[in-house]
Order: sequence, then structure tokens, then C-alpha cells
Amino acid sequence: MDLALFDYELPPDRIAQYPAERRDASRLLVLDRATGRWEDRVFAELPALLRAGDCLVVNDSRVIPARLPGTLPGGAQVELLFLRELAPGRWEVLARPAKRCRPGAVIVLADVEARVVEAGAEGRRVVEVSGVGSARDFLERHGLPPLPPYIRRHRKPGAEDWERYQTVYARHDGSLAAPTAGLHFTPALMDQLRAGGVEVHALTLHAGPASFRPIRAAEVEKHPMPAEQVAVTEAVARAVNRARGDGRRVVAVGTTVVRALEWASDPNRRVSPVSGFADLFIYPGHAFKVVDALITNFHLPRYTHLLLVSAFAGRELVLAAYRHAEAAGYRFYSYGDAMLVL
Repeated sequence: MDLALFDYELPPDRIAQYPAERRDASRLLVLDRATGRWEDRVFAELPALLRAGDCLVVNDSRVIPARLPGTLPGGAQVELLFLRELAPGRWEVLARPAKRCRPGAVIVLADVEARVVEAGAEGRRVVEVSGVGSARDFLERHGLPPLPPYIRRHRKPGAEDWERYQTVYARHDGSLAAPTAGLHFTPALMDQLRAGGVEVHALTLHAGPASFRPIRAAEVEKHPMPAEQVAVTEAVARAVNRARGDGRRVVAVGTTVVRALEWASDPNRRVSPVSGFADLFIYPGHAFKVVDALITNFHLPRYTHLLLVSAFAGRELVLAAYRHAEAAGYRFYSYGDAMLVL
């Protein structure tokens, strides 16, 4: 499958640089797969669009402040995205610009130094950081929200990003990118959904650096999908299986939830409680076993998220809906508006 099939043009002014004034004030494009029609709504109207008995599954991963600005000798500025701790004080990072961060380079990060000890592909580096104590505490004190590049190119992270690049139900530390479909929910909206008979359950998928990178293979099938850590509890598996057995809809909030549920399901379409690393790559042709409806944002061309939505709703219909959204003034990407695909 040619990756170019998932290209589309988007004027730069359609890329949201800031969140909406209120989370649930975002617009919501309701897309009906059966009829091929769509309707313009507002996210606050979601309770009227779901049914009593729907099983709504969210991703409760919490974004960590993993991005740190640094300075090289001579004053050159660099930035490190901390990916994972390999050993005490030894981290794998993404460096930008990577060409300045060669082995042996010493980078000043806040009040400590990081020495580059290994260089890898696509900007990956291994650094040794001395005198930080708890690495997580250090990131919490000095790190910045890992906003995606199309936002960081235009502005620095501000005070509102600490709150708004995080879902209201985030619980478990680990993501390097927000599960953006969940950014539109407020506590009051969650309460309204529950009061209307919608079940709400949470699994965990920690989004990794792949969220920042497009597919580079010309043929979709040749893309190596990086594994991401997933935890589906017994309670969530039981709730999803019960809903399916009753003929009730399973509504996934975000592509991360879709990947987690489809990865955790067996050929009999039952979800198992599981903890591990999911490398499931969903693109057109995938036979969905669990998810009946999807809440998602508008995604970048040539990214795995767009391929997953295209697999769920059909490429031509999704791209037609995107063209409508662009013409109608919807805001795109992480801080942008949302779609409900039924």
C-alpha cells in the first residue's frame, strides 16, 4: 500500500497552537460510517451522542515533562527528550539538533551536566547525567511538557500547557505525548456521561517517541511499529467483554485505546487482562475485533494515527471528512478539534 495515499494538504493556520478556551468547547465532527455523512457539533454535546450502556474506554497515561533545554560549551542551544532510563544516571534521549550532540559532548541541563556517551540513529543518544538523585524528580523540577514539533516551532511551552497537555483523568506516569482525544473531557462532562448511563473504564498505554515521527517507508506494510507499554486490567477486560456480550457499544477514546484493546483481544474477540509491549500496527485491511466507535483528533498525514482512523472508517471517507473540516475552519492536531466516528 502506497504511503502517498495518506497525504493531504493543510494550511498552516489550521494547526492549533493553543488549546481551546475550555476543554469541551472544542468542535466535534460526527462521522457516520454507515451512511458516509457527517455533522458539525460541539464536544460538550457528547452525552447526547452516546447511549446509555455504552462502554467508554479512556487512556489514563500521564505525560511526563521529559523535554529539557541544554547548553553546549560555547553557548550553542540543544534540546533533549528523555526516553527511558537504561541504568541509574544513564538515559536514552532524542537530541535536537543531533549533529551537535556527538559522543564526548557535555551538555548543561539546569544545574547538572549530561555527557553524550553513544550515538544512535534518528537523533538517539545515550547520555550519563551526574548528581541528579531521582531522575523522575529531576524531570518534574526542570523538564518541560513535550509539546509536538509543530507547536514548539512557533512558541515555547507556557503555564497553561502544564495543565492542558494532560487529560483530567491522567494517573500513571509514562507518556511522551498526550493521548489527545482525551484532552476535550472535563470532570463535569465525565460526570454527565456516567449520569446518562455510560460506563467509563481506563486502561494505560504510554505513548512513545513514535508519536513525533512520520512513517518513512514508501510502502505502508514495511513500517516497523515501535512497541509501547500497555496495561489492561482484569476489570477493564471484563467490562469490555460484558458490553460486547450484551450488544452494547465499545467506544474508544483515542487511537492509543484502539491499539491497546485490539492488541489485547483474541481471535474470538475477547479482551484479556494483559501487561506488556504492544507493537500492533493498524492500517487499512485490519479486521477490528473489539471497538465499535472512536473519538479521535485530526491527525498528521503519513502518521500511524491517520492510518488507524482510515482503517476504521475508510480512507476516502476520512480524507473527505478532513477536507470538510479544513474548509469549515476546524483546528487540527494535538490541541485541535475532535471527531466522533460511529
